[in-house]
Amino acid sequence: MRAQHTIGVIIPAQNEEHAIAKVIADIPAWVDRIVVADNGSTDRTTEVAQGAGATVVNEPVPGYGAACLKGIDAIGDVDIVVFLDGDYSDHPEQMDRLVDPIAENIVDLVIGSRVTGNADPGSLTLPQRFGNRLACSLMRWVWGSTFTDLGPFRAIRRTSLDAIAMQDRAFGWTVEMQIKALESGLRTHEVPVDYRPRIGVSKVSGTIRGTVLAGTTILRIIGMSALKRWASRH
Repeated sequence: MRAQHTIGVIIPAQNEEHAIAKVIADIPAWVDRIVVADNGSTDRTTEVAQGAGATVVNEPVPGYGAACLKGIDAIGDVDIVVFLDGDYSDHPEQMDRLVDPIAENIVDLVIGSRVTGNADPGSLTLPQRFGNRLACSLMRWVWGSTFTDLGPFRAIRRTSLDAIAMQDRAFGWTVEMQIKALESGLRTHEVPVDYRPRIGVSKVSGTIRGTVLAGTTILRIIGMSALKRWASRH
């Protein structure tokens, strides 16, 4: 519990047996529940995560968003939900930066920005940097947002998470959340977070197919949301 708020952490993971225990070990002691959503791992991710003290739920259907949705179903009754990756690229010990502004009722959603924080050399690929810049520029143009990143390390008030009714089951999860937050009038904020090269090979930026799929999905969600916004005003 943090400032009288219960905290739940959701970690989508696929084949992260070498990283997941490190991620869990670095999560602050004031977190009330940790759920690892195993997205069809073929290694010992489930066993290692359980051994490290996390609750594990399995989502065999591939998709980052699908794993996150499974984690939401399992996290239980908490006040604030934190998402972070299972590859040890995020810094779980910096979680207070994301949680405290929500616990203090200043904002409803906090994005950890790797762009304004300290990203180690090699931790963000050129396609990631370009994609982040393009997506955030488009969101600034359409919605007037000030986001600099689509970073996976983020925290949101549970009631706000329920209200925006997340649906994307693939690579568009992060941008969908940010767009829906803007359209719903949620109070949003960014904080700088550090970032390091992941353990293992990325399922997205580590392959050409993953990079293309992620990029096209993100642009599709931005485009469809912008069209709906335009249609509602005409």
